[in-house]
Formats: sequence, structure tokens, C-alpha cells
Amino acid sequence: MSKPQSIQESRAAESEVLYAVDGNIATITLNRPERLNTISRPMLAQLGQLLLQADADPAVRVVILTATGRAFCAGLDVSSASSGTGIGSQNDADGARTTLDLKTAPPTILFNMEKPTICALNGAAAGYGMDTALGCDIRIMAESAKFAAAFVKRGIVPESGGTWFLPRMLGWAKAAEIIFTGRTLSAKESLEMGLTNHVVPDAELMPRARALASEIAANAPLAVQSAKRMMRVGLSENFNDHVHHVFLQLLPLMRTQDFREGLASFLEKRPADFKGR
Repeated sequence: MSKPQSIQESRAAESEVLYAVDGNIATITLNRPERLNTISRPMLAQLGQLLLQADADPAVRVVILTATGRAFCAGLDVSSASSGTGIGSQNDADGARTTLDLKTAPPTILFNMEKPTICALNGAAAGYGMDTALGCDIRIMAESAKFAAAFVKRGIVPESGGTWFLPRMLGWAKAAEIIFTGRTLSAKESLEMGLTNHVVPDAELMPRARALASEIAANAPLAVQSAKRMMRVGLSENFNDHVHHVFLQLLPLMRTQDFREGLASFLEKRPADFKGR
């Protein structure tokens, strides 16, 4: 007896989105290189689950998102959609819903994650792939990587955060030009515009991402997560409210073991050994 299709798809997605933890760093890897890591519905579910898993694991302090092959993610699996089987197809039952539950959608999870996220772009990030990369806290691009905001060229809108991120990162006019034209940006152009933190030779991408992740992971994790939380909240509140909320975060941190360790290591002129408590 053949296995139900949903089970087969779930098992396929497990091999198409890989998860590994090394020390305090979790690496999530899109692994569908033969399709340029285009996203299927099972992959969406698997990616969301792994992001939640990493965020809930107390041993994980930083999450790296990357991919295999020559593309980071070329967006929606258009070939499946056009054949009537993928996301956005006429036969996509989930796509036919009139209401959507986005709590477990990867873009929403990324935005609300407590752990710092680094996107290591090994190649092109188009459409959904671009939005996903923009949803990470830090981006490092290989020299061969590029951003392709091709949404309007496919008859859709940046559906996973692009219309929210780009105006905040670049200002209205630059964001409008990129979105309205569907322009493709090289790694160099992305660096000049501030869309990526670093551009490195392709062979140095993962070593650089891991080095940065290790630098972050060496710090007090509760403090790092609190700082990220305050940065996120600060996007939508005035200065006075923000300072008040920061002090509400600060007071509990001053009671932690990590705070005492931070002071002791400074006075004793030694590296700190933070425990996350």
C-alpha cells in the first residue's frame, strides 16, 4: 500500500530543509538545488517548524539561514503552480481559503524570533527568497548572490514582508523604485544601498557567517535577545515609551547570573562564560 501523499510530501520536505546545531549555532539550509530552492508548501511548513525549534532551544543562541546550490531561493515554485499542483495554483486548496493563519508562516516567525538570525546568501534571492532574506537580522552575500524583486513582473505584490522592510531600510523613494520596477540588484549594489552587511567571496560565505554567529553567541544570550526585542518594539513606539520599556527589560537582566558574570569577567580581565540564566 502506498503512503498517503501528505506523508510523502512531509518526508520529502525534511530532506529539502536541513537542520543542524553546532555548539550554540543552528544552521537551517534550503536543500532543493535542482529547483533553485524554490518553495513548495511542504517546505514552507518544514521551514516554519525548524525556525520555531531553533528559537525554543535554550542551547541555540544564533540561527544561520542558507541554502545549497547556486541559488539561495528563487521564490515560489512557479513550475508546480503553472501545472496546477503548487502554491498559487487553481487546485491549491490552502490557497483558496478566504482567511489565512499567518502565525506559523516563516516570515511571521522570523520577525518574532528572539534569537538573532543571519542570512548567508549563497546565490540569487528572488521573490519570496528576497523577502525571507530581508526578514533576517543580518545578511551576508556571496559575490555571486543577488536580490531580484521580480514580484510585479509576475503579477503579484511582495507578499512576505518586502513592502514593510524595504521602505524602512532604504526610505520610500528607493524602495518604490526597486518594487515598482521589479529590479535585480547585484551583491555590490545591495551593499552600497545597505541591504546587506557584508559581501564576501563565494568560498568564504559560510566561514564568515559562522564567525559572525560565534561572535554574537559569545555574548550574554538573554541580553542579546532583550536587545533584539527592544529594537523590534521600537519600530512602532515613541522615544519616551521606548525608554520606559527598555528599563522594564533592564531591571530583570540585572538580577541574572549572566550580569554578575559580565561584571566579574570585566574586573578580572578574562573572557566571560555566559550561561543564559
